[in-house]
Amino acid sequence: MNFIIKLILSALSVIVASYLLPGAHIENFFAALLVSLFLALFSATLKPVLTILTIPITVFTLGLFLLVINALMILLADYFVPGFQVDGFWWALLFGVILALVNGIFEAISRKPE
Repeated sequence: MNFIIKLILSALSVIVASYLLPGAHIENFFAALLVSLFLALFSATLKPVLTILTIPITVFTLGLFLLVINALMILLADYFVPGFQVDGFWWALLFGVILALVNGIFEAISRKPE
């Protein structure tokens, strides 16, 4: 159940990020849900492999290369998800940064007080 809530919040984050950026386009909520699902899948499978393979450049750039990996995963989601389009690498990079910020805000709001 927790995964579904996070997926829905992530889909809302995709909608907000695409609304804020003129270089990212989403057609509907279902497409945003698919983008969120693909990004979660890529983050669980592809991102660890790419991170390990690019350790030297990630260390050299003080971790900023991870933003490039995120942008590549967003471009991959653009390829697989109909109804989602990013106009290029730099828009994907900016989309990833805004998506992370909006996801962080939604996660902070949805946390239960302890």
